[in-house]
Amino acid sequence: MVKKLLTILLGFSFSFAENSYAQEPKPWGPVPSPAQLQWHETGMYCLIHFGPDTYTDKEWGYGDDDPAIFNPQSFDALQIVGAAKAGGFKGVVVVAKHHDGFCLWPTKTTGHNISKSPWKNGKGDMIMEFKKACDQLGMKLGLYCSPWDRNSPLYGTQAYVEIYREQLKELYSNYGPVFMSWHDGANGGDGYYGGAREKRTIDRTTYYGWDTTWKIVRDLQPMAAIFGDVGPDVRWVGNEEGHAGETCWQTYTPHAPEEGAVPANGFVKYWEATTGHRDGKYWMPAECDVPLRPGWFYHSADDAKVKSPYVLLDLYFKSVGRGAGLDLGLSPDRRGILHENDVQVLKEFGDILKETFSSNLLKGAKFEASNVRGNNHKLFGTSFLTDSDPYSYWATDDGIKTPELTVDLVKDKTFNIIKIRENIKLGQRIDSFTVYVLKDKRWEPIAGATSIGSMRLIRLPQYHTARKIRLRIDRSAASAAISEIGLYAEPVHLTAPEITRDKNGFVQMKTSAAVSGIHYTTDGTEPTVLSPVYSKPFLLKSHGVVKARAFKDRLAGELSVKEFGIAKTLWKVVFPVNGNLSALIDDNERSVAEVSGKEGAVTPSSPAEVVIDLGKVTRIQSFTFFPPQNNLRSGLVDQYAFYVSDDNRSWQLAAKGEFSNIAANRIGQKIKLNEALSGRFIKFVALNLIEGNKASVAELSIN
Repeated sequence: MVKKLLTILLGFSFSFAENSYAQEPKPWGPVPSPAQLQWHETGMYCLIHFGPDTYTDKEWGYGDDDPAIFNPQSFDALQIVGAAKAGGFKGVVVVAKHHDGFCLWPTKTTGHNISKSPWKNGKGDMIMEFKKACDQLGMKLGLYCSPWDRNSPLYGTQAYVEIYREQLKELYSNYGPVFMSWHDGANGGDGYYGGAREKRTIDRTTYYGWDTTWKIVRDLQPMAAIFGDVGPDVRWVGNEEGHAGETCWQTYTPHAPEEGAVPANGFVKYWEATTGHRDGKYWMPAECDVPLRPGWFYHSADDAKVKSPYVLLDLYFKSVGRGAGLDLGLSPDRRGILHENDVQVLKEFGDILKETFSSNLLKGAKFEASNVRGNNHKLFGTSFLTDSDPYSYWATDDGIKTPELTVDLVKDKTFNIIKIRENIKLGQRIDSFTVYVLKDKRWEPIAGATSIGSMRLIRLPQYHTARKIRLRIDRSAASAAISEIGLYAEPVHLTAPEITRDKNGFVQMKTSAAVSGIHYTTDGTEPTVLSPVYSKPFLLKSHGVVKARAFKDRLAGELSVKEFGIAKTLWKVVFPVNGNLSALIDDNERSVAEVSGKEGAVTPSSPAEVVIDLGKVTRIQSFTFFPPQNNLRSGLVDQYAFYVSDDNRSWQLAAKGEFSNIAANRIGQKIKLNEALSGRFIKFVALNLIEGNKASVAELSIN
């Protein structure tokens, strides 16, 4: 009788202890909203730029383009969205209106819209066509409507804000559901403004009345995540290079850029958005936006400069693999479809993703955890770590913040990718971790990282073969709630060769891998094993495009493409005479020269000027300006003039304008002249700087 009673009591006690841990751990810190959760689940999407800029070869239209130029005879939304889907992307964000104010839907708010174009005799609705394509292909639709409008005569007044809000109402009432509402940070500046042709400045933190404006999105599309420089749902990562910080917290405390944005050392605090804040007040993950080509809009000169599939894979690891979203810019050409090169790269990238992540090498492995919450394996056990559900998870007791997980793969397996996810419904809990492999009866560390959140992918520099691995949580703010762990192996490949040229015109190539040879071409064709083999530097005095690919046995590597201007063997900087400005013409885009105005600082009345003697009379069709490849805004030139002369006394203006979006997208700015000119001297004038008082120039080139 006593024995039976003890059995009942002990059973009740055990049941009570188990049930006491049947509840989920309490969330730690900020947690994502339902709209943010669906954004995380999207992971990758594309940002589609298409409009008058496609036909004018610009990045930012001035707002004065005639809608008659917009007539894509072969427009095919299914081809564009289908190419994105083939790349593994789950949605597209369509730029319904860019800064030039041209609307891709027949809006009632402005005459500067698609109904005034000849496309479909003014009866077309491009946003509706994208919506139908997304519905047909099972893709998500998002919309971008630029707050800045360089066409509207009312921009800068409250009347324009009301127009902008009406545009949002039209879009979110007629084209939903949308997964994302995208709001660019570019606001105010030079524009057409109905013919005023002036500069208008606004306070972007207050002008749009964001609380009221965003409420329109919340009311009409409650499941849409809102993107802006500082949220409110998704923040900008701080660059347009497609990567987050190695540490990237999904929590953030936003503040206006004016609040201490430029510290005394001159570095802009973009690192805040890149890394986030561990103690951030809000769940506000980062988006990594980057164009597939050098720029956001289509330019035929960039047809050979599409990012390779493995460049995209690298960006995937540095964005999605760090808990951020990857937003890849696609730019339909003047036909209204994606160029064949873009389509091919997207397909190859999608195929690589499938091949890499199709099989989790931990499937069927045996897991041993140092702790399971309440010893309740049914609710919080390790079986949930390989079920691909982001919200089922292995959890530990509240006081256990540094647990270990040992995994027996049953047999040796080879991998180079480690995947870990947290159940973000419970917050971002883990601060750092280390991964070990058992080798010669000793646990050796092979990888470690800090933030996890919705995703952490570690891409090891070499493949590892092991039967047993161990995950150790080194530091946590709360008990563990890990939803997934995986091992993967990416396909073996050869990286693209690096192509450089010195001032004398000699081209050099190198690759980090041991290869059979680097084959190259200079005639625009694709290199094959039958193309010339690089053995020593070769001379390329005239402008041209060099393509190279490494080969090893039957394996072909990534394609590398480099465009060069005319060789600078005879070039000399003849003004200003003081200071070392050789970095301007050394064919090295990493070196930077600083140029002052005549009064010591660049101002509208004292611009910075550089005069270069080409050594002989040269025919000039275009010039290229390379901005500094760093994170400094100080010294960035955004307005320019370019002159040509025979004698360094009488000058002819060849080009004048702006370098659009240069602060965020540090690509070479190639400016085609309206007509070819000949001269021995060229003059570059920095008319305006974004910040600072000295113009910073990495390189000047001509073709």
